[in-house]
Amino acid sequence: QENELRREEQYNNNENKFTVINEKLDSKAIELENKIRTLSNNQIPNEYLEQQIDLYIGSNNSNLATKTAIKNNTVVLDDKLFLKILGNTFVYAISVSLLGVVIPLILASILNTKIRGSNFYKTAYFIPFITPMIVIALVWQWIFDPNIGCLNQFLHLHINWLYDKVYAMPALIIVSVWKLIGYNMIIFLSGLATINQDLLEASKIDGANTWNTFRHITIPLLSSTIFFVIVITSISSFQVFDLIYMMTQGGPENSTMVLVYSIYKYAFEYFEAGKASAIAYILFAIIFVLVVCQWKLRKKMVYNEE
Repeated sequence: QENELRREEQYNNNENKFTVINEKLDSKAIELENKIRTLSNNQIPNEYLEQQIDLYIGSNNSNLATKTAIKNNTVVLDDKLFLKILGNTFVYAISVSLLGVVIPLILASILNTKIRGSNFYKTAYFIPFITPMIVIALVWQWIFDPNIGCLNQFLHLHINWLYDKVYAMPALIIVSVWKLIGYNMIIFLSGLATINQDLLEASKIDGANTWNTFRHITIPLLSSTIFFVIVITSISSFQVFDLIYMMTQGGPENSTMVLVYSIYKYAFEYFEAGKASAIAYILFAIIFVLVVCQWKLRKKMVYNEE
């Protein structure tokens, strides 16, 4: 009910603002037209005059849009809630990017050893990635249910996973990583398949153990694949929306509110399009800077990169 009242109030305020702005522009245009006609003794053709007035109105609109954009960005950056949303987004993105790369890499390395039933495990891990998010959200909501959820029963605990601001974000990170594991694992398996097995056999002959072989041979030769997975995982983690929308709606107490979901809330629930647009530009800037930094570091991250 509170959100409904806020949306209605914001809609009315925006409508009043647009009405006032249009009235001011119309009055200025009429005033300008009268002055020009008086000074020119009505010698200027009507078509030319209307064209110049349209250019004047367009210039005023452009200046107004620039001032409004600056004001919206200032308001957003000064908002304490936005700082919390920004922090939530970075916590989620860093956690998913880290776990979504390390865990699939470990699993891919294990499955690449041709263990028994490896094809079954590959299929089992990949199925969550192709499962619709609505199905995943419903299943995990049941798993996290504080009363009948199997997770609490298995751990012999009573935790309100999705209704406690301490556990809500970790719960979403678990679901995201679980869904992402299969896709990244398949990419890593493809990269591992390109590694020359003679190098691995030579390292064993030289007395290198499994860890040293993995660290000094597998990781460097797989570095280009790891770099690719890091880039796409970090970008997608900053763009999370559907999981938040279906499981927590940004709650409890905005503990899971992230940038993309806040854009949706401001634009389509509060009708504050200016704030939504400002946050969208900030999100674009964050992802752009992130990708540029990763690209600059590629020579240090990727083996034999020139």
